[in-house]
Amino acid sequence: MGMLKFVALSGTTAATENLYIYEYEGDMLVVDCGVGFPDPEMLGVDLVIPDFSYIIKNKNKLRGIVITHGHEDHLGALPFLIKDGVNAPIYATRLTVAFIEDKMLDCGVKNARIFVFDPEKDFVIKLGVFGVTAFRVSHSVPDAVGLAIDTPEGVVMHVPDYKFDWSSVDHRPFDVAKAVSLASKGVLMLASDALGATTPGHTESEAVLEERIEQVVTKAKHRVFFTSISSNISRMQQAIDAAQKNGRKVAFVGRSMERKAEIARQLGYLKYPSAIEVNSRRASKLPRNQILYIISGCYGQNGSALYRVAHSDHRFLEIEENDTVIFSADPAPPGSKQKVDYLVDRLLELNVDVHYYDLQEDLHVSGHGSREDIKFLFGLMRPRYLIPIGGTVRHMRAYSLIAQEMGYKPNQVFELMPGDCVEFTRGNARKGKKFLVKSVLVDGLGVGDVGNVVLRDRRILSEEGFVIAVAQYARSEGKLIERPEIVSRGFVFEKTSKNVLENASLRIAGEIKSGMTGEQIKSLMVDVLEKYFFEEVGRRPMIIPVVIEI
Repeated sequence: MGMLKFVALSGTTAATENLYIYEYEGDMLVVDCGVGFPDPEMLGVDLVIPDFSYIIKNKNKLRGIVITHGHEDHLGALPFLIKDGVNAPIYATRLTVAFIEDKMLDCGVKNARIFVFDPEKDFVIKLGVFGVTAFRVSHSVPDAVGLAIDTPEGVVMHVPDYKFDWSSVDHRPFDVAKAVSLASKGVLMLASDALGATTPGHTESEAVLEERIEQVVTKAKHRVFFTSISSNISRMQQAIDAAQKNGRKVAFVGRSMERKAEIARQLGYLKYPSAIEVNSRRASKLPRNQILYIISGCYGQNGSALYRVAHSDHRFLEIEENDTVIFSADPAPPGSKQKVDYLVDRLLELNVDVHYYDLQEDLHVSGHGSREDIKFLFGLMRPRYLIPIGGTVRHMRAYSLIAQEMGYKPNQVFELMPGDCVEFTRGNARKGKKFLVKSVLVDGLGVGDVGNVVLRDRRILSEEGFVIAVAQYARSEGKLIERPEIVSRGFVFEKTSKNVLENASLRIAGEIKSGMTGEQIKSLMVDVLEKYFFEEVGRRPMIIPVVIEI
């Protein structure tokens, strides 16, 4: 007897890192493969990616990977999966494919097999026992889709990030007619976006922002810096339109912003006359009231273009008093709000006119359906079972309560943690065996080589500093040649705390006994210094013992 498995490998507790597996006997299908963003305590970590162990173990069963839209949290981990030896075909819409290809190029991946599908056509992607049909949905990036997946156990509807936007900037709203038609045979399970489950009402249309953005740009006295996520092509279009109406040129700043804009324009998703665009070097020489910069850094990322401009660290771009900065992005990703707050405060200190979320100017609308949108989707699909995805634990619970308001029983909604599995057999569903998964941290070129021990060490270094204790030891005589040298960084200021370090050296010298080995001396130095520094200073720096045997 066959069994359909749905595995939430990740993407249910952090609103990012989306990766879901459908499996039926000898066939496997992966939907989305996104990155996560590091928490503030993950010092030095650039990205978090899903644990691919289960996929790698079963890569011979993997028939294909379908990517639903062009956000990093749905496609950004693909190069890492391909580098791990999983080279299944990848399917996505035209704009999403272009973003994937650019990502692969950036990561040096050349052997990916990537194919375009058109959600406007009734085309079924056959992947083993699975038949996948896409339908267009509205989201904050064009060319986003939901999926109807035909399986031996019935039709499954997979609808990640979406909202019902009938006046979208790209004039391509949620294709309700096709979605309902695909669901008409009966839906076994709906896995859908839960991120808006705690927000009342319907999510506003992207179109309502156009007038608000234009008003801010019209009132701006000098340069305008507009920042949003680089894949939000609709928001980019609105900023360009506002600039054009106010006689301003437009310059794209930041590698991700420049690349995404170039791709979207080449494919016809971003429309503007070529005369309006200038490169950022030329833009810096224009009168201050004739330029609008579309700049990366909406989440306050260290090293982003806007961050560097705010700290007078950009090669040729500067920000001055009475310039205007518009933040048009939701500070939702983990760890981002603190960074955005810092950047906003920095800009305000420079007497810049900053428009951001706390001002309640509504310069951002969510790309995710709110409570009434979720109810509407439930009514359209009428599934037997429901699985919330793409949110956090509180969003999953709110989603479940919405379902119960509409008559579903608690056992018809599965709130899944990373690695949880639901098994479907003959129309019935139950929780299956949990797969052991972990978060894989990416630090520079290293993947997975930063773990809890390394993060703990980095945290100690950032909070307490470190001390190096160097002892020269005459092995033949079994004694110290001279008193140990102690150097500190980030622990105490050596000029004003010289006595603390000298006394620490004396303590070590007094404890070392004749005939001790080098390893015994190292261990003793750590024990003595940890105790002494805590007694004297109340801090526990990292102790690095060095024994030079002569």
